[in-house]
This record gives sequence, C-alpha cells and structure tokens, in this order.
Amino acid sequence: METEEKKGYKAPPLGGGGGIKAGIVGGAGYTGGEMLRILINHPEVNLAFVHSTSSAGKYVYEVHTDLFGDTDLKFAAELAYNIDVLFLCVGHGDAKKFLDANPIPDHIRIIDLSQDFRLSQNAKHKTKSFVYGLPELNRDAIKEANNIANPGCFATCLQLGLLPLASQNLLNSETHITATTGSTGAGQSLSPTTHFSWRNDNLSVYKAFEHQHLNEIVQSLHQLQPNFNPPAEGRGVNFIPYRGDFTRGIIASIYTECSLTEAEALKLYQHYYEAHPFTHVTRHDIDLKQVVNTNKCFIQVKKHGNKIFIVSIIDNLLKGASGQAVQNMNLMFGLDEKAGLRLKAIAF
Repeated sequence: METEEKKGYKAPPLGGGGGIKAGIVGGAGYTGGEMLRILINHPEVNLAFVHSTSSAGKYVYEVHTDLFGDTDLKFAAELAYNIDVLFLCVGHGDAKKFLDANPIPDHIRIIDLSQDFRLSQNAKHKTKSFVYGLPELNRDAIKEANNIANPGCFATCLQLGLLPLASQNLLNSETHITATTGSTGAGQSLSPTTHFSWRNDNLSVYKAFEHQHLNEIVQSLHQLQPNFNPPAEGRGVNFIPYRGDFTRGIIASIYTECSLTEAEALKLYQHYYEAHPFTHVTRHDIDLKQVVNTNKCFIQVKKHGNKIFIVSIIDNLLKGASGQAVQNMNLMFGLDEKAGLRLKAIAF
C-alpha cells in the first residue's frame, strides 16, 4: 500500500481545527454532501480529503454549491491513510467492493453508511468486525468499536418508535406501520420515481411488506425482546413505505396492541430515551419541520382503546444517515455526543 508521502498527499488545514483527521469516500452524493457540511464545521475534526471518482479535481463547492465560501477543498482521486476515521458514503453493495479493492489499515476506524454490514450475518469483512450503529440501542458497544455499520433511514425512524416497547417485552401482537420519506431517500441518481415531474404533487407506495430495512428492524427488536418472532406467531411488523412529494424527512405512524395506559407508555418512552440527547418524547402533535435539518428524532405517544399509537419523525439525511454517522464518531472517540450536531431546524 502506498503511503500518503509517496502520493504527494498533504492534508489541507480544513475542518474545525480539532485533533481527529477524517476522510470521506463518495463525497458527491446526498449523504456525502451532508457529511461535508457537518465535518467542515465540527470543532474536533480536520477534514483531510474527500474522495470521488466522478468529481475528482473539482472544488467541493462546484458540486455542493451551498458550500461556496466555506471550503476550498477539492475532490481527490486518490486515498490517503494519515487519518483516524473514514466515512464510506457509497451505494449499497459498494462498501464491500471498496474494501476488497482498498485494504484499509486497522488503525483507521470505518463508519459505513451503506447496508453492507448491518445484519449480524454480514457484520464481518476479512479482519474487520462492524457494530450496528444505533446509539439508542448499542451506545456502549459503539464506544468500544473500531468499525460501525450505520443504520438505514427508515430503520432508524421505525426502531426508535419501537425500542422502548421491545425493552419491556411488549411487542406481542402485530405491529402496523405506515411511513413516508422524502425524495432524497432514493439517492442522487435520477430514476423515473425521483424525477420532479413525477414526484411533485404525487404519492405512491413501494416495497410494501418487503422493504430491505425490515431485516435491521427485526434484528434490533429481537436483541431487546428475544421472544420476538415476527411472522410465525402473529407478531410481525407490517410496513408500508410511501414516496412523498418533498425532499427530506421521514414521518412514521405506528400502532400495536398494548396493555399500558397512555401515562404509563409515555413514562416508559421518556425513561428509555432520557440519557439520549437527540431523541425526545411528547404527547403533543409533531410535524416534520421540527426535525428537518437536525439530528433529532421526535416521538409522539398516544393511546387509542387497546392500541398504542406512535408517531416518529427524523431527517433521513441526518439522523437517518450522515448526522448519525457523526454521532457514532463522537462516541467512538470519546467526544461530546452532540459535537458538531447542534443544528437548527428549518422551522418554516
């Protein structure tokens, strides 16, 4: 493996001036752009390089035009290894290919935003093991981890709506979920269902009952409630995803039978998340603009007859992707969990 000296690499003095050197692979897409926006303002990070095969040699602000005036960093065609952490902002299936083609030294911690290493049966790549990076579930393991599999956006939103129930073995009947995501959830590559003329003033169901994030969700619920046995005994998760005609955010409505009163359920959720700085519980109505452009999750808890009704909302690109990845980095390096993530909601 060539060293950065042999390649003539010199890390530019960017970022917040802190001691952690970070690199990004796949910086031209939506999650890569959000990672850039966070890290160049992070007080403890120096952004050493942003790798992109499609945009190599271009200034970052030529692709992410809102960053004009914030950085003079250029996209790099080569990797550098004088870093502490590497973020893989690549497509599903591409992280494994990247690591096959580019062996990363063990001293570099990896945070992968694809789905390649999220499931326990896929959580190892050669000598590297990946911890599932949902802080509200695995915070202690994340603190000790060398490599993180960052959760999916739908998976994050839905798990945060269900984990407190699973923690008390209360998922004992079918759970029904309807959730709508913005167009950025589909990535930056154009397709018929992401084109403006199709998506605008439109709404559609996709991958009903079969969304790939269900596997992550079931895995995490089983971690907290070992007797959770999805389809066999009528305790499955019925998930209907929608494509929304907005750009970012996820709103999920969830209901299942539950013996708790509304006051007991609210207390359970508040207690479960009291030590987690980004997840907040309320009995009041919530809406997406409260969390878009933040790393927060808001959860509303209500009771209707014998059913508990949960609304969970996140920004799919932040708490559902890049923001959560930085939250994981903060935990891994012993930083304030909220460092670089005190972001303002759009509000209106």
